[in-house]
Amino acid sequence: MSKYLSKLTSPLIAVILGLVVGAIIMLVSGYDPVAGYGSMINGIIGDSYYVGESVRTIIPYILAGLAVAFTFRTGLFNIGVEGQLIVGWLAAVWVGIAFDLPRIIHLPFAILAGAAAGALWAFIPGYLKAKFRVHEVIVSIMLNYTALYVTNYLIRNVLTDKLDKTERIADTASLRSPFFESITDFSRMHWGIVVAIICVIIMWFLLERTKTGFELKAVGFNQHASEYAGMSVNKNIILSMVISGAFAGLAGAMEGLGTFGYAAVKGGFTGMGFDGIAVALLGANTAIGVVLAALLFGGLKAGALNMPLETGIPSEIVDIVIALIIFFVASSYFIRWIAARFKKGVK
Repeated sequence: MSKYLSKLTSPLIAVILGLVVGAIIMLVSGYDPVAGYGSMINGIIGDSYYVGESVRTIIPYILAGLAVAFTFRTGLFNIGVEGQLIVGWLAAVWVGIAFDLPRIIHLPFAILAGAAAGALWAFIPGYLKAKFRVHEVIVSIMLNYTALYVTNYLIRNVLTDKLDKTERIADTASLRSPFFESITDFSRMHWGIVVAIICVIIMWFLLERTKTGFELKAVGFNQHASEYAGMSVNKNIILSMVISGAFAGLAGAMEGLGTFGYAAVKGGFTGMGFDGIAVALLGANTAIGVVLAALLFGGLKAGALNMPLETGIPSEIVDIVIALIIFFVASSYFIRWIAARFKKGVK
């Protein structure tokens, strides 16, 4: 138990420090931090609609965080989650538009298409890393831009006739539900939250309870020792990236099949894939930690939309708070050192 508490200490301190410094910035800027944070909390849980929108915002953060955390746990750094998310989004929407199937087949097919597209996109840096030792960070960064421009081209020239948005997916491929609409006052909350929870369980079980997970982590810790023990280093590198890409592709599928119901030309990145890095870091690269971090990040993003409406405080303040939290997480060694000195002083 003490081991898990020690893992929580640094992220918790980082969150508190981020909120405190954010409050100071509000004061210096002439705003009331109490009113600001109050309006933000109201925008997260103020009524059923806000709760539904908050949950909807959290879903892709959980999946993007899992994608990054999975490779971190296996000694890799998948910075291409954004690109994998984008291609997963487009693939899921394409299946949702192109096929006329019963819901029991159509919806799972569209979800799996998103996961498969993300996995395929992540296979490229994984293969290059395994076969030619090309660093996955370099390849995955470049593939983010490739994904952005290729999907934009396909939307304009293949899925539509020079339009910036596809038609809506069929109802049989939609994650939206009258049940959630009725209990959340017609928010965009959808069944993707169930998919996200299943993925959390899958990651935990795979890494902590299976031989495959043990091999993936072993290769991440020491490739030479793993190879000496008879493990296939190349296979595990590729497998790690493919699984990570599947999580990222699912994050995009949740947006395409749930939140929006279509794919549109993007002027830039969604940012969710990059935010997944921060979610994974704050969650200490554990499945349950990613859920808690996604609750925080998704809640802050959802609540930020209410701040300008109630108090006039710009929502960009929340982006500053998130950046500060990331900064303090990155400074976790220093935070642990201060905590250790404080404990010695108390004794």
